[in-house]
Amino acid sequence: MAVVYRHRVDDDTEFALWKIEEKAADLYKQLQLDEHEKAYFDKISTSKRHLHWLGTRVLLRTMLRTEEYIDCKVDVHGKPYLVNLPYHISFSHSFDYAAVMISKNGTVGIDIELIKEKVERIANKFLQADELAFIDKDEHRIQHLYICWCAKEAIYKCYGQKEVSFVDNIRLTPFNFAEEGTLNARLHKGIVDKNYKVEYLQYEDYMIGYVKGEADETITSHPLTNQNE
Repeated sequence: MAVVYRHRVDDDTEFALWKIEEKAADLYKQLQLDEHEKAYFDKISTSKRHLHWLGTRVLLRTMLRTEEYIDCKVDVHGKPYLVNLPYHISFSHSFDYAAVMISKNGTVGIDIELIKEKVERIANKFLQADELAFIDKDEHRIQHLYICWCAKEAIYKCYGQKEVSFVDNIRLTPFNFAEEGTLNARLHKGIVDKNYKVEYLQYEDYMIGYVKGEADETITSHPLTNQNE
């Protein structure tokens, strides 16, 4: 299966979805990997995670339209970045889908989640009482909660630093449920105070949240971690 959905955010930013229907071997053949990546893949090859890892990287290669080796690393905060290409990137995956967002002129974050009832049980772990108060009380409650989760996850990935609390540091401005829309949010922790405009949409039974950071946030060097994702 190739790209099933593609959305251009602006002239320099887009995201796409890949439905993972291939076997791991078929995805693997589409990639060029260095020895470190091959070793990492071998370590995760007994879990479902290996299909997600392959899927995001095949999708990245497709979006960048290149046959050359893509040097994709992960920094100490777990944020993926490209060593030799001028793009900010963000990965996400959930069940049958991989999602990748890229931009030339701003940090990005994307999250995709299969919509399931279980989110109700953990809502107070990522939303404050005043945020829970604006959630739809009726038929769209689960979807509304997933919009909030995806929005906060997308902001977390866009900011790209560890030790950020969804419930304490990322706050959402009240918004009404819609299957597609925009919401405003704020990340506040210590001296960090950033405002974000998050876009979201429902694709089949999945919710997607995505955000682009400030245009003046440039690509910088990243300290390496030993993990690939």
